[in-house]
Amino acid sequence: MNHYTLADMKPGLTESFTVTVTQQMMDQFLAITGDCSPIHVDADYAKDRGYPGCVVYGMLGASFFSTLAGVYLPGEHCLLHGVECKFARPIFVGDTLTITGTVADVSEAVSEAEIKATIVNQDGKKVTRGIIKAGLAR
Repeated sequence: MNHYTLADMKPGLTESFTVTVTQQMMDQFLAITGDCSPIHVDADYAKDRGYPGCVVYGMLGASFFSTLAGVYLPGEHCLLHGVECKFARPIFVGDTLTITGTVADVSEAVSEAEIKATIVNQDGKKVTRGIIKAGLAR
């Protein structure tokens, strides 16, 4: 876990990590949220719509932005103020994702860093992008 403070956060500072999406993650997300949409739980349904299998929950992928902020950038001293995300392409079970964040701006007035974040799959294709507002202790 990283320990960046507000003073450490400078535009251009970048951190990243990699994770592979598993069926267990999908099952746990379903159990937590109750989102039983067939696009996420019925492979035949998803295939009938042109996908190779069930589509991973967009918010499961976006949840890695929480890990990025809380563990990597800034890490220990972060309290999320907000996350805005856009889903560029679907994620599938077995995809290996690289989650990257880069500090875009720092506001000392509100003790907050703005982090531009991306999630890229194993084929180098951007699947999700976001803006994270990370509150930090001084």
